[in-house]
Amino acid sequence: MKPKILFVCIENSCRSQMAEGFAKFYGRDKIEVFSAGSNPSGKVDQIAIEVMKEKGIDISSQKSKGFNDLPYKSFDFVITMGCGDVCPFVPAKQRIEWQIEDPKEKQKEKFREIRDKIENKVKEFLNNLVL
Repeated sequence: MKPKILFVCIENSCRSQMAEGFAKFYGRDKIEVFSAGSNPSGKVDQIAIEVMKEKGIDISSQKSKGFNDLPYKSFDFVITMGCGDVCPFVPAKQRIEWQIEDPKEKQKEKFREIRDKIENKVKEFLNNLVL
């Protein structure tokens, strides 16, 4: 059975969307990947879409969603992007907290910096997973 991974941030519009995109790209068909937000904005940030395209990853078809929109109620891994107490509890075998700054309303260069940090963390996480 494939590990189920959930990336969480507040609005599910930038950080968790980029993490989902990278995990799908690098994890291919070995994992099931989702993202959600505690207070979803309803849209994926346009700059996040643009900077991910620079890496050859298209997240434009991903949707900003809440926890009730997910196909599962528990996951193998829940990885939060640094939302602290704002992120509600989602059942998981393992919870991981990544302290990643929210690039919302920042310049494109800041989005690139955050994107690259997320890419490195996703690659490291997947390399440590026994698939």
